[in-house]
Amino acid sequence: MAVKTTISNKTLDFLGNLRNNNDREWFEGNRPAYEEGLRQAKDFFESVRENLEVHDAIEKLKMFRIYRDVRFSKDKTPYKSHFAASFPRLGAHLRGGYYIQIQPGGSFLATGFWNPGKEDLFRIRKELEMDAGEFREAIGNKDLRTQWGELKGETLKTAPKDFAREHPDIQLIRHKQFVFVREFSDKEVTSASFLGEVDRSFRAIRPFFDLMSLILTTDLNGESKL
Repeated sequence: MAVKTTISNKTLDFLGNLRNNNDREWFEGNRPAYEEGLRQAKDFFESVRENLEVHDAIEKLKMFRIYRDVRFSKDKTPYKSHFAASFPRLGAHLRGGYYIQIQPGGSFLATGFWNPGKEDLFRIRKELEMDAGEFREAIGNKDLRTQWGELKGETLKTAPKDFAREHPDIQLIRHKQFVFVREFSDKEVTSASFLGEVDRSFRAIRPFFDLMSLILTTDLNGESKL
């Protein structure tokens, strides 16, 4: 049974204060608040994982460390001001994954295909070039649209190489990312219903994941590549 937990206002307050006091001295002086927030976030993410496994196969829960890698960044602040976790799906036949970020004034869920590899991106575009009907049906699913809204992600300014600019579905073909994002207010994040709302959102993306998994594990003739 999943751990019943919520995200408290104290956790959001700690993260907000960290954002405004992002240095090691302040962090060490407030380590008890960090450790309590970390424990709470871990419990919550574990509950998300257990709920996901009721209706999907999850490879693992990956919780991201709060310590920033500043080696190649102009921003040298040592800490992130959020707690976050990802939940990749299990096996080569199940594509996609889930992401959650808890941050005062900026909490969100994300899902889809953030950075598809060159071969995967070409395969998706060829599918859309051939027939985008099933794709549009999947992203137009009523429950999906209610939970997530419109498809998001970076796009090219023009048609990809070897794709016609005049193609009727060129706006989809131009996508480099195929993602959905749902934002939440602090009040929503700290409510008792947040855990259930997260799971409803992740359940609603399945028509899209089912289709994309099929596309990415078959060739244009529908033959399995696995």
